[in-house]
Amino acid sequence: MTELLQRTTPPSVETDRLAVDTLRFLAVDMVQAANSGHPGMPMGAAPMAWALWSRHLRHDPAAPDWADRDRFVLSAGHGSALLYGLLHIFGYDLPEAELRNFRQLGSRTPGHPEFGHTAGVECTTGPLGQGLGMAVGMALAERMEHARYPEITDHHTYAIVGDGCLMEGISHEAASLAGHLGLGRLVVLWDDNSITIDGAVDRSCSDDQTARFAAYGWHTQTVADGTDVDAVDAAITRAKADPRPSFVAVRTMIGHGAPGVAGTSKAHGSPLGVELAAEAKRLAGWEHAAFAVPEQVRAVCKELAAAGAREHDAWKAAVAAYTPEQAAEFHRRQDRRLPDGLGDARLAVSGDSPRATRQSSQACLKAVTALMPELVGGSADLAGSTGTATGGALVTRDDYSGSTIAFGIREFGMAAVMNGLSLHGGFRVYGSTFLTFADYLRPALRLAALMRQPVIYVLTHDSIAVGEDGPTHHPSSRSNRCA
Repeated sequence: MTELLQRTTPPSVETDRLAVDTLRFLAVDMVQAANSGHPGMPMGAAPMAWALWSRHLRHDPAAPDWADRDRFVLSAGHGSALLYGLLHIFGYDLPEAELRNFRQLGSRTPGHPEFGHTAGVECTTGPLGQGLGMAVGMALAERMEHARYPEITDHHTYAIVGDGCLMEGISHEAASLAGHLGLGRLVVLWDDNSITIDGAVDRSCSDDQTARFAAYGWHTQTVADGTDVDAVDAAITRAKADPRPSFVAVRTMIGHGAPGVAGTSKAHGSPLGVELAAEAKRLAGWEHAAFAVPEQVRAVCKELAAAGAREHDAWKAAVAAYTPEQAAEFHRRQDRRLPDGLGDARLAVSGDSPRATRQSSQACLKAVTALMPELVGGSADLAGSTGTATGGALVTRDDYSGSTIAFGIREFGMAAVMNGLSLHGGFRVYGSTFLTFADYLRPALRLAALMRQPVIYVLTHDSIAVGEDGPTHHPSSRSNRCA
């Protein structure tokens, strides 16, 4: 696919400034109208978000479910006002009335992005770090889909993460797996503003995040000035050219432009207030009414959206070049329609001899996999014990055409990646571990339920009589220790 800006006029410096201020003050206005929310992150991260959406993100606002669109995940979901501003100015089905109704019951602008509730929201984020895990799953799905349909699958997955996302343990599990699998179509932008709810990050964390991601096998970069749209643009361009997953540390200031609170935790989770919001606008030279989008910004966003629509049309032509059988199979998988004969395949599974339920489960998985090539999955390093070794080829960084994913001993990461694989479309995914270790993955299982994703969990060894391993492996048992 050609680059977006090869078919559009690059925004001018003035348009960039206007667009960034538009995103900042839409967020300020949303939070102020609701008298609740998080204005600081959108104000600091607006330039990087604009650089990504105006220079790189390939999408069609008129078709938010286009299969080969780029994915954008706002892992730092508390900054939802930034995402809603982007969706609004690019022409998604999110009118001004919904921005004015931010965080209100029944609106399409809830406090944190919710999948299935707002067009253009790729996943439910809010529990920090899980957006990063799901982005890894989406990037893995893209590579696996590309191995099956190379002519019509060729996109990137982008995520914006915050300090909280990186402190959560799931960031290690997901990033480690992404590096191991060489997911080079994944670009993660870190909103490096050095602030958490309780104060400065250095009160609780002194990690060298770029060194950490480099150790995972990621390509890493630093952008010293997060207000420099061109610098962020150049960093993303370099990231896309590298075969490794990419981590870009972008130095920002939370609450940028709000005197007295910028750069402090005061900008994190409270409205600026009428007077401070007005002063921030005055200092920025912003003379527009609340919720205003300058015509110059609307025009360039309309042009960029039209370029995305042309990309979508070209993709549809590529799908049309497939044989009818190939196209039908692709659409069946995307639409999550079950193949013919599935019931007969299950009935054919022998039940003559007594066996453990996990062994029966394994027989069913093998029978179904023969008819459902989109059924993929694995275990948290327990395939032999959980009965999820189906004989499918292993997915590797050199060959993504397999159906077996070695998730490693990463239960939480496995579950979040499963969610991303499912959300991407085109796959049915399963994962397995012992029931007692479901405690490690429960937060992602909960999100799967909230997003109504048909991910399959094979949780075995669910009896108190599982053998000699003792209470560490029993889902319920009494300790032999004295009180």
